[in-house]
Amino acid sequence: MVREAAKQRHANPMLTVALRSDGTVESVSFVISSGVAEIDEAIRRIVQSQAPYLSFPPGLAREYDVVEIRRTWYFDMSVRLY
Repeated sequence: MVREAAKQRHANPMLTVALRSDGTVESVSFVISSGVAEIDEAIRRIVQSQAPYLSFPPGLAREYDVVEIRRTWYFDMSVRLY
């Protein structure tokens, strides 16, 4: 489904994922939408489906409750994050 949607003209979406110290996803927000609802929804599902992520190491967890990660997603023959 994503491969078919990615054939449509679209922007390379950039999103911010906020992860809690226990590895759960606090939020997924788009800085730049792909412009194709199916692609954006697939990205949300991909991020959520991998939760929970690894818990923060103790030193990091003492200092931060949440870490935000921002990446641009590129769709071609595979999904690439930069």
